[in-house]
Amino acid sequence: MDFKNTKAFSSFSVRDLGETKKFYNQTLGLEVSETDEGLILKTKGNEIFIYPKPDHTPATFTVLNFVVEDVDKAVDELIKMGIHFQIYDKGELQTDNRGVFQGKPKIAWFKDPSGNFLSILENEN
Repeated sequence: MDFKNTKAFSSFSVRDLGETKKFYNQTLGLEVSETDEGLILKTKGNEIFIYPKPDHTPATFTVLNFVVEDVDKAVDELIKMGIHFQIYDKGELQTDNRGVFQGKPKIAWFKDPSGNFLSILENEN
C-alpha cells in the first residue's frame, strides 16, 4: 500500500463538544461543523476531527499549531479575549512574562477548554 495519494487528517479528543465548538468558533473565529461523531475544525486547507471522549485526558504535547504573521500581536488579542498563555521559566524554551518564546520561531502556547495544548507561531518567511 502506498499512502502518498491518500487523504490524511489529524484528530484529537475533548471533554465536551459544546464548549469546544464555542471556543474554536467564537473565541478563535474558526469554521466548525458538526457530525454525528464529533466536530470538524476547518482551517486554511486543512480539516481536523475533534471527537468526544468521556475519560478524556489532555495531551501533554501540542495538538494544533496556528501560523500567524505576528505572535506578539496575536497574543495581545487573545489575552483580551481571556486566553491564558503558558509561562515556562525553565529549560530551553523559556518564555517572557506574557508566555512568548522569543526565539526562532517565536511561539506561544495556550490550552483549549479540555486542556489540550495549542500554539501560535510566527511565520518566518
